[in-house]
Amino acid sequence: MKQSLALLFFLLSSLVGSPASSADFQNGASAYLRGDYATALKEWKPLAEQGDVNAQYNLGVMYRDGVGVSQDYKTALKWFTFASEQGNANAHYNLGRMYSRGLGVPQNSKTAGKWFTLAAEHGHALAQFSLGWMYNIGLGVPQDNKTAVTWYKLAAGQGHTSAQFTLGRMYDKGLGVPQNSKVAVQWYKLAAEQGNTSAQYNLGLMHVKGQGVPQDYTRAYMWLNLAALQGNYGARSNRDLIEKKMTPTQLKNARRLIREWLKKR
Repeated sequence: MKQSLALLFFLLSSLVGSPASSADFQNGASAYLRGDYATALKEWKPLAEQGDVNAQYNLGVMYRDGVGVSQDYKTALKWFTFASEQGNANAHYNLGRMYSRGLGVPQNSKTAGKWFTLAAEHGHALAQFSLGWMYNIGLGVPQDNKTAVTWYKLAAGQGHTSAQFTLGRMYDKGLGVPQNSKVAVQWYKLAAEQGNTSAQYNLGLMHVKGQGVPQDYTRAYMWLNLAALQGNYGARSNRDLIEKKMTPTQLKNARRLIREWLKKR
């Protein structure tokens, strides 16, 4: 999983502002993609030392995750800091993660919040969600649900599923916004369509209770079963309960909807 995330961040950094004229950088990119991390390191390290921001960021990822090198959080921090000084939003975000978790530095939520803010202001969806969560619970920043909602919305607008689900919960509970079940359903549905298990479960319950939507056991069964297929025990229990209340036709339609949804995935 770590290597998959590292590759994702690498692709993002290499696509945005990569020095197209640098054969060394491209050679490093090709080597990385084919799993030749030693060559990638050999190509990127001199570039990073010369100030190439993307090479600096990529070295940070490699040392953070121990890809092609021994895992070394302090060295990762060094390269992320160099990239951050040049305004790299991914580097800002990763510095926030490292300070929030105490990786290579003493754990410091306030400093993490500073780095997340820099990244979030550059439009970084993961940082926007992280910052929203910090304001939501008052970690390293004053507890402020309204500010949390602002950051969650920015992340959700970029398709961040956890932000979409959390916005649904905020509207469902009236946290930082007026309680609104219809809006909660809209956010839950966006996240549920992307496979978020918690959103599927909550959306199923909304259909069971008729909150924000008309009561509909067919749709409720569909969403609860999809969540249950991903291991959600509460969804499985509630699905089994409403199945006893459904007609054969409702159950048939629900299973058809499930098949159609899974086919689209």
